[in-house]
Amino acid sequence: MAPVAAPPPKPIRKKLVRRAGTDRSQTLRRAVQLAFFALNAWIGIEFYLFVRYYETGGRSLWAGRPPGVEGWLPIASLMNLKVLLLSGQMPRLHPAGMFLLIAFLAASWIFRKSFCGWLCPVGTASEYLWRLGRRTFGRNFRLPRKLDVGLRSLKYLLLALFLYAVGSMSVPAIRAFLEGPYGIVDDVKMLNFFRFLGLAGGIVVALLVLASVFVQNFWCRYLCPYGALMGMVSLASPLRIRREVSLCIDCGKCAKACPAALPVDKLIAIRSAECTGCLECVAECPAAGALMMAAPGRRRVPAWAMATGVAVLFLGICGAAQWAGYWRTDLPSDLYFRLIPHANEFTHPR
Repeated sequence: MAPVAAPPPKPIRKKLVRRAGTDRSQTLRRAVQLAFFALNAWIGIEFYLFVRYYETGGRSLWAGRPPGVEGWLPIASLMNLKVLLLSGQMPRLHPAGMFLLIAFLAASWIFRKSFCGWLCPVGTASEYLWRLGRRTFGRNFRLPRKLDVGLRSLKYLLLALFLYAVGSMSVPAIRAFLEGPYGIVDDVKMLNFFRFLGLAGGIVVALLVLASVFVQNFWCRYLCPYGALMGMVSLASPLRIRREVSLCIDCGKCAKACPAALPVDKLIAIRSAECTGCLECVAECPAAGALMMAAPGRRRVPAWAMATGVAVLFLGICGAAQWAGYWRTDLPSDLYFRLIPHANEFTHPR
């Protein structure tokens, strides 16, 4: 007579020890996001007025060129960073973009991919779009795993192409490019792309917005090479989301809350380049001490420390650049009067 198999052991139900107080990490994070979004909106308005002044021959309201607009020129920033590293000389044109890139890389290195989760205005807009979709339709959609993994590789492929393009240029070639007419007005060409958006461009933007409503962080997750760069740097971060197995009640709320769809409830520590340090998983965890952003030695890093650290790096690096006189691009007005009205006529040098 065959032995009767023993029934599988029943899972041990852990007693929930609820956290004391209210988690305010997301309120703080959204305040930082909106403040940075407002800063970028102000920069955009000032830059538009700057461009219009030179387009109208000085007949419209004058505004100075805001150096912060260079944060929207990541390729030029990478070029200038290469020149600095290889030659030891500060760039003459678009130096603010390089220092902004350094600040964002530093924040992502120390505080995970915090640029994406705490500062990026595109990431902020994307987050509010998928939240709109969830409120409107009751849910967001996740693509099948194989399709998701395949699409996620696109941003790393784009990053590789940009790094190859910058890496293949010599220092003299970079200087010739940035100091030529195209390089001087590449920020104006960027503005004009959105000001005079054609049918094809409009359709692409509309599709990206629509996709972001239904799929969490569609642009950031699948297409953003800047986020891919920050993610690669964040792999060296000393901080990790850590789960204390003995305190975890296996409710799965952390994984459901994760915008990057990471299996937080199955891992001890999150090392993925997709983790933005947003702390949404920590905010949703009901068990005291079960989930936290931790430094080496399992020391808890609260949300206020994340916000303070990111702000200190951003303001400190940019402030130091301004104090040292390496922040503004100072070019004569007559050059802007000659180039800006004809910005769209300049083509990328081959």
